Amino acid sequence: MFPLLEIDTDPENMLNHDAPARVYHNQIKQQFAMHDMVVIGIVSDNSIYTPKNLAVLNDLSNFILSLDDVITTDYLALNVVDNISQEYSDTGENTGIRFSYLMKNAPDTPEATQALKTAIKRLPMLENTLVSGDNKAAAIYLPLTSKDKSYGIAEKIRLYASSLETSLDIHITGLPVAEDQFGYEMFVQMGVAAPLAGLAIFVLLWYFFRNLPLIAAPMIVAMATVIIIMGSLIGLGYTVHIMSSMIAIFLMPIAVVDSVHILSEFADRYQKGDNVKAVLTRVMQHLYKPMLFTSLTSAVGFFSLLLTPIPPVKVFGAFIGSGILLAFVLTIFFIPVYISRMSEQAITNLHIAVTRLEQSGVMSNALISLGRHARQKGRFIIPLFILLLALSMEGINRIEINDNPVNWFKADHQIRVADRVLNDHFAGTYDAWLVFNAKNNDEDKAIEDFRQQLQQAKSSGLDVSLIEQYFQENAIDQQLLALLDELSFSADSRHIEITDNMLASVEHILHQRKIFIRPELLSWLSELQHQLMATGLVGKVNSITDIVKTVNRELQSGKQQDFAIPGSAAAVAQTLLQYQSSHRPQDLWHFVNTDYNQALLWLQMTSGDNQHMAEVVDWLHGYMAKNPAPVPLNAQWAGKSYLNIVWQDLMVSGMLNSLLSSFVIVFAMMVLLFRSLKYGVLAMLPLSFTITLIYGLIGWAEKAYDMPIAVLSALTLGLSIDFAIHFLQRVRELRTELGSMKQALQRMYYEPGRAIFRNAIVIAIGFTPLLLSPLVPYITVGFFLAGIMLVSALVTLVLLPALLTLTDKS
Repeated sequence: MFPLLEIDTDPENMLNHDAPARVYHNQIKQQFAMHDMVVIGIVSDNSIYTPKNLAVLNDLSNFILSLDDVITTDYLALNVVDNISQEYSDTGENTGIRFSYLMKNAPDTPEATQALKTAIKRLPMLENTLVSGDNKAAAIYLPLTSKDKSYGIAEKIRLYASSLETSLDIHITGLPVAEDQFGYEMFVQMGVAAPLAGLAIFVLLWYFFRNLPLIAAPMIVAMATVIIIMGSLIGLGYTVHIMSSMIAIFLMPIAVVDSVHILSEFADRYQKGDNVKAVLTRVMQHLYKPMLFTSLTSAVGFFSLLLTPIPPVKVFGAFIGSGILLAFVLTIFFIPVYISRMSEQAITNLHIAVTRLEQSGVMSNALISLGRHARQKGRFIIPLFILLLALSMEGINRIEINDNPVNWFKADHQIRVADRVLNDHFAGTYDAWLVFNAKNNDEDKAIEDFRQQLQQAKSSGLDVSLIEQYFQENAIDQQLLALLDELSFSADSRHIEITDNMLASVEHILHQRKIFIRPELLSWLSELQHQLMATGLVGKVNSITDIVKTVNRELQSGKQQDFAIPGSAAAVAQTLLQYQSSHRPQDLWHFVNTDYNQALLWLQMTSGDNQHMAEVVDWLHGYMAKNPAPVPLNAQWAGKSYLNIVWQDLMVSGMLNSLLSSFVIVFAMMVLLFRSLKYGVLAMLPLSFTITLIYGLIGWAEKAYDMPIAVLSALTLGLSIDFAIHFLQRVRELRTELGSMKQALQRMYYEPGRAIFRNAIVIAIGFTPLLLSPLVPYITVGFFLAGIMLVSALVTLVLLPALLTLTDKS
């Protein structure tokens, strides 16, 4: 199934296909022909306005235009956009407005270059979008037919740019290329990290057991688990997202845990000359129950992710949970059979190696010392844990929810460097779309009046079946007006008044809809743009008002005093009509629909952080409450930056529900396993402290709560409970056997304690190859999961003995 693998890194897919925010986002993209843009920036140390630099820009732009998959109609660069200026006759008389290509060819003189600079400064749609405000950089905005073409196109552009003889720095950024390049590098990482994790575990097992045939067994279980689960995921048609790409890394160390328990206890129990099968039987009878419950609780922790409303997280949880159960089944069937088929000499060598390691090793001595302190210093340890808990709670209160796909790369990655450089120069490479719709409460009555007119026309004998059918299937629009116009010509004289009335009704409805040609509303939009930029949260806002004011200036005096909204709707309509004579009339429909009852504002921001976008959303809500529009409006958001807020909010609430529900289920399982409320509570303490400590550390370290961090709660719950189960199960058995809790705890720090800590090290080391990744989410998961394993093992080996010593004096 592996050849069928498909990579998906689109954050849009963090939402269900039918999620309202996603549906609306895609509706707006289609309605206004908006695109997620790849941004190419050309940066000079001095000024971009030199003939040589502009020639490089022109060559690069023409090369990009020659590539497949480029949407040329909406491509933005200096050589394809218009200059808007006044037209003069030979006698110097102003004869109207002129649309001419701004830079069809690169200027070859300083005078022509200066003229280009002057023209750009007069065009608000271009200033600080296509040329930076500091005059040191120019940008190209590249829309593609498909986002998954971004990486391939970017690589072609980088290759061509490297062949240009220029000192200019050429950068490529934007969410589409960041997401697609992450997918490419994620695919590479999958092929590197999983084998490295396997190698790290193999080396560690060799250190523990010094027996190649023996340690091959857990490696076979781990590889089989990974191949079966990943093959099933791919074969069932699921794409590999950032989360599911980590499945192999997670399952590799988890799948060997039970094997290590079996190998450790077998090596500890076996004596030369013993019947191997009899020893294995005792080992499996002893370990089967705790291994079953640790597998079930770990699986529950991951299956709880199915409660989140984030599809990739659901897939991740489902397949990791299934992988844990599969690894358990493979382990209990395969490992005992495998050991029983080994030679007597190999098994004897295993026993000798493990005995030597446990008797004189650093780990053995350290565990014995740790156990002594845990038993003797309980009155100090418990208050210390309570203090750590309080500090952790304060850290949790400091956690800030934030994510940004560009930040998934390391700081020195070319995507991050490009993002930083271009956002320093321009108004911003991150987009959000603010869409306004008219709240036309009077239209319902007008439509009802028209419906009655249709009934009246039918009663008079006029054939309006075609009109009626169109009206029922479609909204009132220009096509309905055209049908009525045709009817008025074909109707006889006795129906003229009826058809005229219907025509007048539809014309009135259509005219009333055209709110975005009203001067008072456009002036309100213009002020909103100004106030948005004044917040410092938004670098630039582009809208229909920029087009109207620019064309109006050139229709009037050409001076800045006429850079304003005209005083009447007719004058506004005239500016828009003039603009449609340009080389790019389609650009108007990015900002307003053809009925002029919907308008879109294109916000450019220098940050793609969720917090940044959330501040903009909150600011707009407050502004509109204090400064209502002259016409009642609905405001809705679209664009990738806004979608990131939506799925982050869903993720936080979903993870909380997931954690709480799985916590309750696991607690019930612990009470059932130990047949004791006391031991059920004790079993939950290590994972509770671990979750609190890890998230407290995240808060104190000011690490943003992003997608990988959010999933850690389920991982912590699923994995850190394992150590507590094995510890408590064994200590209860030893207490029954020895008749004393004190002696039982003392014995726990030999073979049982070593097995627990050995497992913690195996899992922690298994995640360390992620630290070598160039991708930040992998590094984050690797670091925190290694920490979770070590912390949960230490909490188990320190806190539980302290509590048991104080509560059981035997």
